[in-house]
Amino acid sequence: MRITRVPLAALALLLAASAWSGDFQKGLDAYNSADYETALAEWQPLAEAGEAGGQYGLGLMYGNGFGVMMDDALAIKWYGEAAAQGHALAQGNLAVMHQNGWGVPQNDKEAVRLFTLAAEQGVVEAMVALGRFYAMDFGEDYDPVQSYKWYSLGSLFGAIDANAKREYVAAKMTAEQVADGNALVDVWSSRHAEMLANK
Repeated sequence: MRITRVPLAALALLLAASAWSGDFQKGLDAYNSADYETALAEWQPLAEAGEAGGQYGLGLMYGNGFGVMMDDALAIKWYGEAAAQGHALAQGNLAVMHQNGWGVPQNDKEAVRLFTLAAEQGVVEAMVALGRFYAMDFGEDYDPVQSYKWYSLGSLFGAIDANAKREYVAAKMTAEQVADGNALVDVWSSRHAEMLANK
């Protein structure tokens, strides 16, 4: 499933750092109201000027085919340019494209790298995606401690079903693994205390 709306908590973090927030916000309001012509008119010049928010916006439009013809190659291009500038939501959406092989060869390792970058900036969907990835006990990257950590953090950030998923993973873990997972959550939380306070 493609991400079609912008998570509000993550958006607030991004807008706070954006000098272009007025134009980006106008485009976002238009996009979320299905006024794709206005969204494109606002975001295209920003993207072409190298502004990450505009690039992310064009990635959304081309990745979902809203207001433009769906074009995975252009979605990858624009998400990639925004992601290279540290745009968390672009990193998360680009990860989804790598995970599913949309416009690029399917690549779990690249998806996890990008999900991790996004999750470190507070993107809840990326936290849950990492929890799910590490919970796959048939995969070579199975790591219940990491899964527990990311589901726990997703729960702290308000992901609706992250707590239940964490408990499912915990039921298959040893007490020592659970303690290790809790220690990782504590370390992450202390490093991101301000982000948690503002979630």
